Amino acid sequence: MQKELHTILNAVPVISIHGSTDALISQIQTDSRVIQAQGLFVACKGVAVDGHAFISAAIDKGAVAIVCEHLPREIHPSVCYVVVENSIAVCGSLLTNLYEIDFSKLSVIGVTGTNGKTTTVTLLYKVFTQLGFSCGLLSTVRNVIGTQEFEASHTTPDIVQLYKFFYAMQQNSCSYCFMEVSSHAIHQQRVAGVPFAGAVFTNITQDHLDYHETFAEYIRVKKQFFDTLPKSAFALVNSDDKHGTVMLQNTRAKSYTYALRSFADYSAKIIEMHTDGMLLSVQKTEVWTKFLGAFNGYNILAVYAVATLCGCAHDSVLQVLSSLSPADGRLEFFKNAEGKTAIVDYAHTPDALENILSTLQTQCKGDMQIITVVGAGGNRDKTKRPLMGNIAAKMSAKVIITSDNPRNENPQDIANDMIAGISPEDSHKVLCILQREEAIKTALMLAKHNDLVVVAGKGHETYQEIEGVKHHFDDREVIKNIFKL
Repeated sequence: MQKELHTILNAVPVISIHGSTDALISQIQTDSRVIQAQGLFVACKGVAVDGHAFISAAIDKGAVAIVCEHLPREIHPSVCYVVVENSIAVCGSLLTNLYEIDFSKLSVIGVTGTNGKTTTVTLLYKVFTQLGFSCGLLSTVRNVIGTQEFEASHTTPDIVQLYKFFYAMQQNSCSYCFMEVSSHAIHQQRVAGVPFAGAVFTNITQDHLDYHETFAEYIRVKKQFFDTLPKSAFALVNSDDKHGTVMLQNTRAKSYTYALRSFADYSAKIIEMHTDGMLLSVQKTEVWTKFLGAFNGYNILAVYAVATLCGCAHDSVLQVLSSLSPADGRLEFFKNAEGKTAIVDYAHTPDALENILSTLQTQCKGDMQIITVVGAGGNRDKTKRPLMGNIAAKMSAKVIITSDNPRNENPQDIANDMIAGISPEDSHKVLCILQREEAIKTALMLAKHNDLVVVAGKGHETYQEIEGVKHHFDDREVIKNIFKL
């Protein structure tokens, strides 16, 4: 694929141009290390580095055009320099022009929030696919184009990779793309310029304060996503979350709410809940689902609302929802012949952990108990560690504090941070076994008939990151081996 530079600059707000715009462009990159011949290098000011420092390196690798916010000292006579106010902000328009993406035919729906993003976009992909649409999915667990799956490395891809996915989806005649939109991606403008057809806000609780520093800044970044939606889009928010309507304050999009506890445009309530699912009333129609917990009630309701806002029939949407199962590593149940049950879940925030444990508490009958295995990620928000330790100990009969992805931190230091939040009256419930496989084995050994063992934090992940190296590790594999499943 080749396009002349002046074609790629169509409708891009340019301050000045230095050089010829007749050059043929075959690729756009924000990383100078991967630029090739006939490349356009977009020099962006990142969180850690400034791309303007790598303009010369990009030209040495074959870049024939540079988009930048200020001209470098050395001007190469055969290179065209395009000066703009904000490089990353125009990157989406450049990529749209290169790939000739028609967003009137590919509707992009973004889901943001602390918890529930993966389940919501995965269910949307499954519902719309079963309703006959060709769809794309960009999630923490996997990326999918039509029926072809790709491994996901980030919750939201970088902007160049994102538009490559959009192009591939267009080539595969996808009508919809359902994607997670993380706070990091919003702040780093990885979704800048994407003309979203709709956006969903699930909830917001403490997370990522290592990056955003304050909760107020975390909220502001999430709100920024809704502030930039086009008038043609819809904005759907969980109004049971006190920050839900805040997201709508300055949006130009058509606003809608959903809720389980309060009046909203889309409402639902839980009628019955069992270990194999729950009966919901969605817009006054009863539907059985294979999901547990109020948090999943919100996810299902959000999916229903998006589907009907996109013109899908009420009965058809509910019929498909009743047939679907949770995403990988989300409240995933394993049971052995002795009646012991293990549940793997991705819960890695205080709110998510509390949601999981409170849901499972409602299913405990007689002398059934919950044993929780949990850790916390290294080099991430440290303030949530004592909160998670406290919640796990308060809501479980026994807790085993273990290692999660320690990354470059000492696992014992992470465990100590979690243990520091546990109250003296709950301290007798706590064991610390840093070796994660041993921690899971111990929990399953301690469990009696009918007890529930919750293994939280890693969910779908198939690795454990230690000192920069990803070692193969899957909670589900460990449990299946022990249970001989």
